[in-house]
Amino acid sequence: MSALHTVVRAPLSPAENLARCRELVRPALTEAVGRTHPWVAEMAGYSFGWCEVGGAPATAPGGKGVRQALAVLGAEAAGADATAGIPAAVAVELVHAFSLLHDDIMDGDATRRQRPAVWKAYGTGPAVLAGDALFALAVDSLATAPRGPGAVRLLSAALADLVRGQADDLLFAARPCTGPERVSPREYRRMAEGKTGALLGCAAALGAALGGASEATVTALDRAGRRLGVAFQLVDDVLGMWGDPAVTGKPVGGDLREGKKTFPVLAALDSPAPAARRLHALLGSPGRATETAAPHSPARTTESTVFGSPGWAAEVAALVDEAGGRAAAVGEARAQTAAARALLADVPLAGRAGEELHLLLDHLMHRVL
Repeated sequence: MSALHTVVRAPLSPAENLARCRELVRPALTEAVGRTHPWVAEMAGYSFGWCEVGGAPATAPGGKGVRQALAVLGAEAAGADATAGIPAAVAVELVHAFSLLHDDIMDGDATRRQRPAVWKAYGTGPAVLAGDALFALAVDSLATAPRGPGAVRLLSAALADLVRGQADDLLFAARPCTGPERVSPREYRRMAEGKTGALLGCAAALGAALGGASEATVTALDRAGRRLGVAFQLVDDVLGMWGDPAVTGKPVGGDLREGKKTFPVLAALDSPAPAARRLHALLGSPGRATETAAPHSPARTTESTVFGSPGWAAEVAALVDEAGGRAAAVGEARAQTAAARALLADVPLAGRAGEELHLLLDHLMHRVL
């Protein structure tokens, strides 16, 4: 392990840490994007909020930089300087951007962070190309770093899990909400760990690996990040159903209308509460017959019964809440966060990084917990 030469300082607040890590990583991230084709680099810059279509500078909202912060804090937790985690931060940020570009296409999401998604702004083919380029840049950025070959293997394993999680998420949409073929909460947790948790865990683990941490520490940080990812996805599910669109940037009920199997819905359907029976009637096969009915057919008699309408989504959300789905999701998010804390407590973390990782957990969960 690297010598413990991290500067002793008071722990930063999560907001300060996120800003510090974004500022630290931005030059290297910009340099990496600049190595690809100029048109592709423009699309990447647009996805990060750096420019508008055509390349004009912009200050559009970008991501919080959670994965960047986890990578930098992972390096510091190993006793290394923050700069040791920069290649890891660049790699996971590029992979995250690549996954979002492709995810928006697969889900048909027209907006991202209150702007047209890349595929809507540039076209589907160009967006796929930009995603492929970002993935290639991520691997190159990591492969050329000290301890890079081992780090690339970590990234490769995380990507395989991400693909499995994304595949499950797509397949879940075609499965019924009720009956023996329904998606179980256990299957959901496994999907969320792959789709969201794998890259969060990889971020912290990669930073630690590049910082010279022991295998036990790298593994613990990876597992903690995966737990955080499940909790993060659960919180997103709650916000997607009951959050403020002005804050989340997503329409309330969007997941419901897309047929996504979110944890609050799955938990509510498994509940013995009377509201669960009414929810079964709305979401079960007979109740979903209106999904394929013509807009003015007799099956679509009132807005509240039209599949995908605002009234239908509001009715489903109310029943999910009444049946305990929201409380179950919040409780599960708390449990996953507690498991992440326990994993962090089991390994020695240098300097203030351990404390700051715990503070970051609180910050990410406080939206609904």
